[in-house]
Amino acid sequence: MMALMKRTPPSSVLLDQQLCFALYAASRSVTAAYRPLLESLGLTYPQYLTMLVLWEQDGLTVRELGDRLQLDSGTLTPLLKRLQQAGLVSRQRRRSDEREVEIRLTAEGEALREPAKAVPECMAARLCLSSEDMQRLRDELKQLAAQLSQPTQV
Repeated sequence: MMALMKRTPPSSVLLDQQLCFALYAASRSVTAAYRPLLESLGLTYPQYLTMLVLWEQDGLTVRELGDRLQLDSGTLTPLLKRLQQAGLVSRQRRRSDEREVEIRLTAEGEALREPAKAVPECMAARLCLSSEDMQRLRDELKQLAAQLSQPTQV
């Protein structure tokens, strides 16, 4: 009879009590909310992030882009090839160092910046957050990421 009784697991092992799951679910939901906005630009979410970096600073190497996006070259290279095929970026070896590939916006890639300016405003409205709340949430997430990137002290 005792074996048939359902035990309640401790709260430390309940899915809904896990910070990791809350972050995972929120990330998936935010990415999904971006999808229709980015489809009108012809971009995927990772491509959009890449374009944001290039609109901020054009002419970065693959390594520099990877550092900014926290992506390895194995993930970034196919993404950049698709952006090149779409006519949004060019990839050229640097003359100063043939081992480095420089990524530059094309005229089409630069022109996409203007319609992309509406994306953050649309997302803020979709999230029903004021600019102050958005900044606070962004700061807290950056702080969390910075703390987790530090060596653990157990």
